[in-house]
Formats: sequence, structure tokens, C-alpha cells
Amino acid sequence: MKVTYIGHATLLLEIGGVRVLTDPNFDPHLGRFLPRVSAPGIALDALPALDAILLTHAHADHLSFDSLDRLPRDIPLFAPPAVARWLREKRYAHAQPLAPGERTAIADGSVRFHAERATHQGNRYGIDRWRSAANMYLAETDEESLFFAGDTALMPDTHALVERVLWNANRVLDVALLPIGYAPAWKPGFRRGHLTHEDALALFATLGARAFIPYHWGTFRHVTSTAYDAINRLRAVLTNHGSRDKVHIIEPGDSMLIPPASGAA
Repeated sequence: MKVTYIGHATLLLEIGGVRVLTDPNFDPHLGRFLPRVSAPGIALDALPALDAILLTHAHADHLSFDSLDRLPRDIPLFAPPAVARWLREKRYAHAQPLAPGERTAIADGSVRFHAERATHQGNRYGIDRWRSAANMYLAETDEESLFFAGDTALMPDTHALVERVLWNANRVLDVALLPIGYAPAWKPGFRRGHLTHEDALALFATLGARAFIPYHWGTFRHVTSTAYDAINRLRAVLTNHGSRDKVHIIEPGDSMLIPPASGAA
């Protein structure tokens, strides 16, 4: 299994012989005023052949229409049902709904994708609350597994998808891909829909994964924080953290190979 960090929530996942792109955003800006501070780790035109796209919600930092327009349309684009319907209305005919609790598969069924509800208000605009659904995903084969949290808050049941699919089958999660964010003290509502670096470490401990790869950092300048506030705080905490050897910070454009559990040191 291989994970490449492209930037923000855009990652290239290689599992079970297939390549999956998450929340594709290769834009130079978010809106007019929030510039990208680092180039995509892989240019969109340099991507390898893809087998599927996972879309978690409709926010502009996770759903870029310009990026979708330049990506292939002969592969499935999995999204929450309300978002998939919207995309199909916009003539993205490859959009397929995947609701919380559902699963689908590609590669003759050998790579499975499971969806669960994320705690995040994901609507694109202020008036489209019917489009607010946000997904988390678990990708797995008989030998490997990978959890992609999209955007979510830390809740008592955030681990439920991994528990249902893996723990109940006496399996261990291999990789936890978790977002990290930072908001100043005067923005207490941030944690109602996002993970701080501390929340991500707590979720990682609950998930019991073999590896934690953080994302959602080093890409866009935000209104209330820089692109590096969260990762700098995570790095500082890891200096004396008991899980520091399991946390792998990969820069945009870098990859990590994760061997099967039987081949792990």
C-alpha cells in the first residue's frame, strides 16, 4: 500500500493494485483571497491512471470543479448521495452515491469502499443545507485497510466505521489518514466540525492503527490561521509523544509505502 500527499485533502492512495484520488483540489487559490502556498505534490496532468475518486463533501477546498473538469470521467466518483445528485445535475455522470452505512467495490470486488457519516457541515453555500452531508471512508482489501476521515469532529462514535468493518472481523486498521487544523482561542466552534492536532492524536489512539498520516496542512492560507500552524504544533507535541514513531508527516509530493502487517518490522 502506498500513500502520496498531494496537498490539503488530496491524496493518491494505492491499495490492492488500484489508484484512488481523494477530494481533488489542484487550484491556485481558494476563492479570490486565500492563495495556495505550495504547489500540488503531483501536477494534475502528471497523475497516473486512476481507478476511482472519493469525495467527502461539497466545500470548495474539497470539491474543485476546475479539478474535476480535468480528471477522467470514465471512473466512479463516489460522494454522499445529495452531493452525487448535484454533480450529476451538473453533468458529472460518473458521480455515484455512497451513503453512510453502505459499501461498494471495484477491481472485481477485491477493493471495497465503506462510507460513514462525518461530523461536519459540508454544504457549499449558506443556503444549501440539504447538501450538507459529509462522508468518511474506509478502503480495504483482504490484506490491507485505510481510513480517510475527510473533515470531521472528534465524537464518541468517530471510530464506528472501523469497528464495524475491521474490529468485528478481528482485523487491525493499517493506516489512519486524519486531517489536522488549528483555530485561535476566539474561534471555539472550530472543533464542532474539525480535528485539531490533539484531537487527531486522540482519534488515532482509539483507532489503534499501525500508522497515522496527517493531511489538511501546508497547502492553503486560511482566514484564521496559516497553512503550517497545525503541523508545527503537531511536530512540537510529537517530540515527547508515545506514538511519535507511528506518526508519519509526509510533505506534498512525498509518498509512504506501508507494508502488509505480516511484513511489518
